[in-house]
Amino acid sequence: MTKRASIARYNIIINKLRRRPATFAEIEELLNNESELHGDNFNVSKRTFQRDRDDIRSLYKIDIQFDFSKQVYFINIDDNPEANERILEAFDTFNALNLSDRLSKHIHFEKRKPQGTEHLYGVLYAIKNQIQIKFVYQKYWENQLTERIVEPYALKEFKNRWYVLSKDLGDNKVKSFALDRITDLEILNKKFNFPKDFDVTEHYRYCFGIISPNGDQPELIILSFNSFQGKYIKSLPLHESQQILIDNEDELRIQLKIFITHDFFMELLSYGQNLKVIKPQSLINNLKAIVKNIQSIYEE
Repeated sequence: MTKRASIARYNIIINKLRRRPATFAEIEELLNNESELHGDNFNVSKRTFQRDRDDIRSLYKIDIQFDFSKQVYFINIDDNPEANERILEAFDTFNALNLSDRLSKHIHFEKRKPQGTEHLYGVLYAIKNQIQIKFVYQKYWENQLTERIVEPYALKEFKNRWYVLSKDLGDNKVKSFALDRITDLEILNKKFNFPKDFDVTEHYRYCFGIISPNGDQPELIILSFNSFQGKYIKSLPLHESQQILIDNEDELRIQLKIFITHDFFMELLSYGQNLKVIKPQSLINNLKAIVKNIQSIYEE
């Protein structure tokens, strides 16, 4: 059997188990049906299926497990749902882009600079082994390059960019560094101890994005979206603290508990007339001031 046929078989198995658990007999029947449809031989013995499970785990990091009580195979995403959902998203993207040689005129990629993902492996290695890293960094709003030595704590994704949350040994403050602004990454031969009183999840609990104001307290925010925009807000919540207060044909009203940062402020502005801030008053006042400044630009 060709490698292409093997990968096609892996895809059939994964898509089957993503929908619901299945017995080997059900998987066997599906593979037989797909063989007839595609003109390939996807049929496998139970021994070959076990090898397929190992290959799928190795290629895609998707673990197909077996429930002995129900005698079914399943893909478990409960242990780390966020990571596993992203793995399955990557699987879908990989399979779609495998068609790009035949469908290149129908796939349009966003034109953008690299995201710094080439640093992911090295940074993850340093985080796991608690090793200091050194790199050259350029802030988005500055042209000056600076050399940083940091203790990396975690990786964070926000708006298609990756950041490494680290303790900057220059001033001993915890900061987020964008991977796409990093060059000359070096893993140093110096270990560090992860602080026992620091919780990465708690650090970001009330953050919108990667900015976490030191010393500030999160605020209770109530936002009202028109019904059209509300559908998007329900399908892709602004923040994990989002609670729906009103949901009818006129509006979606939600409540959040987060820090009011520049990232969040700019996000609100992006909704324009589809959004009305109900509270707090300080946020309303800041938005009014920005709107007046924008208006003044065009009053010439």
